[in-house]
Amino acid sequence: MSLETPTVKADTPPKKGKKLPSKLIIKLGKFVWTTLWQLMMSKLAPRNQTGEYIRPTSEFRNSVGTQPENPYPPATARYRLYVGLGCPWAHRTLVVRSLQGLESAISVAIVSPSPDAGIWVLDEPEYGCQTLPDLYAIARPGYQGRCTVPVLFDTQTQTIVNNESAEIIIMLNSEFNEFSTHPDLNLYPEQLQDKIEYWNDKIYPAINNGVYRCGFAQSQTAYDTACTELFTTLDEIDAVLETNRYLCGDQLTLADVRLFTTLFRFDIVYHGLFKCNKRRIQDYQNLGAYLRDIYQLPGVADTCDLDSIKRDYYGNLFPLNPGGIIPLGPTITNLQEPHHREALTHSLSS
Repeated sequence: MSLETPTVKADTPPKKGKKLPSKLIIKLGKFVWTTLWQLMMSKLAPRNQTGEYIRPTSEFRNSVGTQPENPYPPATARYRLYVGLGCPWAHRTLVVRSLQGLESAISVAIVSPSPDAGIWVLDEPEYGCQTLPDLYAIARPGYQGRCTVPVLFDTQTQTIVNNESAEIIIMLNSEFNEFSTHPDLNLYPEQLQDKIEYWNDKIYPAINNGVYRCGFAQSQTAYDTACTELFTTLDEIDAVLETNRYLCGDQLTLADVRLFTTLFRFDIVYHGLFKCNKRRIQDYQNLGAYLRDIYQLPGVADTCDLDSIKRDYYGNLFPLNPGGIIPLGPTITNLQEPHHREALTHSLSS
């Protein structure tokens, strides 16, 4: 019985896959995208000559008060807050409104960002307005400035009283006490105001606006500077919170509220999308517990909308996330864990 040598077939050559784009196409694509990115960022985030993000100032700066000549006296059911649930500046007003127990006195209207038009749209149209620019036009016909939230709106005169969050929360803290369910709570006591403003002056540029200076930086130098300042200040605050329950000692103040709304968003969006990724807030022993402490105060968690935050940042900041893909995580279940910071204070007195 003879054995025939089997015919050995040559290896089948692998199928050719699609080649990577040529060097020329890559360079062209990079040039086009960079040019478009710079154009879009210039509209989204104004910058200076070094590529650093410069936040425009608010333009409506009136106040609710009891002065005889003031056209905006304190009243219940007269003023309305327009807020975007993803916006940290608007979130401040919701936190103070909740802590002060002003839900019945001051109503809230929700606006959501339009991913295509780049403006805030009212979830429920009112006063013949579909968008926030429509509302600004009622308050000031011909207005050409930025239409931002929060807005404190006088429904009686259909005028914008104020659109600066730092000033609105001071009004909510003091001017509506007769309508508040917690009138004894004072988040801006006179004896602590210098200390509160010290922290505000430190936190605003480095942290509140600092995360935006990182995310909206249009040069490496601008980003490096902002990111370094951000984490230097977070480290400093973490050290202070080793012995202080809150920034100004035993008492919760508006400085804590202003910091809280940024910290709440930090691990959710700023850490990844804004490249603030040296550390997460939950990685800090004291800052992490401090965040949980404030989150667990009565009414605060109800102002925190995780889904809106992720949708508004990942879904609408096209230059930072062109695909518009919204991540599944992170969760915020860790914010319900014990914080053990009661040991640092005897009371939350006002």
